[in-house]
Amino acid sequence: MPTVSMTVNGKAVSADVEARTLLVHYIRDHIGLTGTHVGCDTSQCGACVVHVNGKSVKSCSTLAVQAEGADVATIEGLANGEELHPMQAAFKENHGLQCGFCTPGMVMSAVDLANNMKNLDEATIREQLDGNICRCTGYHNIVKSIKDGAERMGG
Repeated sequence: MPTVSMTVNGKAVSADVEARTLLVHYIRDHIGLTGTHVGCDTSQCGACVVHVNGKSVKSCSTLAVQAEGADVATIEGLANGEELHPMQAAFKENHGLQCGFCTPGMVMSAVDLANNMKNLDEATIREQLDGNICRCTGYHNIVKSIKDGAERMGG
């Protein structure tokens, strides 16, 4: 079994895993961070989105060995202690979540979107959310949250 080492939320981690271990299972089962969710196992829903070297990836379709040496950020790493990340605060204040299952992946995708696109409008946000599925809402408050969160982040 290969040993896979990376930095997750600023902390160096290492674990022996089977070569076929998915990044989502490495994060959940070997590191114990359960905020990253397994939703569909087919890379369709986006509940498993994390950042690898600053880019959003679906961790259910990425092997842990592919992230060897990488800097990985999960939903648990966004807040600064008790202070929520601006996108997390926007989701909370704009009721951008319902059951919460999709929320970690949605927030991680939204942060990447806000970091890479400026002056986000509703149409762009909806288009960019393709690949992140919420089964509870009509997306109105999610879009509102992302627009607000992006503005709070300086976009």
